[in-house]
Amino acid sequence: MSKRPILIAIIAATFAAGTASAQLLGGSGPLGGGALGGGGPVGGISETIGGVGGTLGQVGQSVGTLGNPAGGLGGGLGGLGNNVEQGAAGALGNLNGFAGSGLSDSDLIRSVNPALILDDVYPPQIGQSDAEVLARIRKLRHEMLIRANKNVLDRDPAGQPVRRSELVAIDPDPASLSAAIQAGFRIVSDERPEGLGMRILTLACPKGVNVRDGLKLLRKTAPGLQAEFNHVFEPAGSALLPVMGVSLATTAAVQPGTRIAMIDGGVASHPSLARASVEQRGFAGPAQPTGHGTAVGSLLVGTQGPFNGAARGAQLFVGDVYGGDPAAGSATIIVRALAWAASKQPKVINISLVGPENRVLERAVASLRARGIGIVAAVGNDGPAAPNQYPASYPGVIAVTGVDGQDRALREAGPSTHLDFAAPGADLVAALPGNGYTPVRGTSFAAPFVAARLAATGSTALLAAEAVPGKGKVGRGIVCKNCRILPKMVGLK
Repeated sequence: MSKRPILIAIIAATFAAGTASAQLLGGSGPLGGGALGGGGPVGGISETIGGVGGTLGQVGQSVGTLGNPAGGLGGGLGGLGNNVEQGAAGALGNLNGFAGSGLSDSDLIRSVNPALILDDVYPPQIGQSDAEVLARIRKLRHEMLIRANKNVLDRDPAGQPVRRSELVAIDPDPASLSAAIQAGFRIVSDERPEGLGMRILTLACPKGVNVRDGLKLLRKTAPGLQAEFNHVFEPAGSALLPVMGVSLATTAAVQPGTRIAMIDGGVASHPSLARASVEQRGFAGPAQPTGHGTAVGSLLVGTQGPFNGAARGAQLFVGDVYGGDPAAGSATIIVRALAWAASKQPKVINISLVGPENRVLERAVASLRARGIGIVAAVGNDGPAAPNQYPASYPGVIAVTGVDGQDRALREAGPSTHLDFAAPGADLVAALPGNGYTPVRGTSFAAPFVAARLAATGSTALLAAEAVPGKGKVGRGIVCKNCRILPKMVGLK
C-alpha cells in the first residue's frame, strides 16, 4: 500500500476536522444529510469517505486529484503545500508499520481521525495479527484529536490528550497551595463535588509554560501536592458528535424501580425510548444527542417490538460529558458527572469510556465504590498492545470485554489490569438517533449488558454464577448472552 494517499488523506482529514465537528457525517446512510457523503450504518461512513474535497476548498497550491484510494477525497482537495509527505511523516510519525496490515485507506482514516468516526458505532475490523497496528492507530487518533483542537488540548509525555495549560490538584494543603501560587500557578476553579468527599482545584500553568513542564514545576515547588494532568477520555472505540436535527430523549413519568446511570454522550430520541424514564444532564454545555450515547442507552432501557434492552423498565440517568465536543470529556468533567449520577442513587453506573490512569478519577471511583455503587466499564477497542485502560482498570470496577456471535472474544478488545466479564459486543444492533437500528461492534456495547445484569442481581458473585464459558479472554465468562438482538430481528440484513 502506498503511503502517499494515506498521508494526504490524514492531512486532509485534519483540515476537515474543524468543519466536520458540527455536523453529522454521511449522506446516504439512514440519517443522511451530512457533508461528507458515503453510505454506511451510522451517518453514512462505510467503505468510502466521499466528498471531503468540497469541504476543504482551496488551501495553497493544488496537489492534484487523489483518485479513489481514499474513497473520493480527490476532486476538490485544495493544495496542502509541496512537502505533504515530509510534513505528514514528521508530524505523525513513521507509518511504515501500516503497509501490508490489511487496512484500506478509508479504514485507516476512520481509525485515526476523531472527526470522521464521531458517530460511527461500527469500527473497522482488524486482524488479530495487527495488535501493534491497533496500538499505533490509537496514537495517531490521539494526535489527530489534539491537532484538531490545539487551542484547548495538549499532550502528556505519553501522547495522551490533556486539557491545555490545566493541571488538577486534589485536597491541597495550604502550604502547598501557597507555594504553587508563588511559583506562578493560578486557581481557575475550586470545587467539592457533592458526595465524593474530595476537593478539586484546577490550576492554570504560569504564562509560557506548557502543561508537561508545568507538572514538573508544580511537583518540584509543591511536592506535597497531589497534582495530575486533566486527561481527556474518549468513548471506548467510537467517539461522538451532536446528531443534528434529532432531539434528546426526554424524561418519561418517573416510576419506582431500578436506577441505572451512564456517563457518555447524550441519548437521542427514539421510538424504543419513548416510554423509558430517561433523565439527562450536560456537564460540558447543554446535553447533545449522539450516536454512541443513544446506542448504549438503548441497550439498557430501549424497548420496541423485538428490540429489548437488558434493563428495560429501569430509570436511566445520563451524564453527558461531551456536549458534542470530542475535546471535552476531561477527568474533572467526568467527576462532576459522577457526583451528579451518584446523587440519583443508582445501583450501577455504566462508563463506556476509556483513558489513562488519572488520580482525580481514581479518587472519585473509589468514593463511589465505598458507597456501594457498582461501576461497570469497557476495556476499549485499541487491541492488546495498547496500555491498560481506565476506569476499567481501577480496583473494584467491573471490567468488561465483548464477544461475537460465536462467543469469541473480540480481537480488538483492549487490555485492563483485570478482566471480569464478557458480554455481546458484535453481531448485534442498537438504536440509531431518531429512528431505526444499526449494527454495532465494540466493548462499549458489551458494558451495558453487564451493567444491566449487575443492577438486577445486585452482586458480582451472582453475575459469575450466571456467566457461561466463552472462547478466548472472557474473564469469568459471558454475561447476558441471550440479550443480543440480531440484525435480522429488526429487519436488517
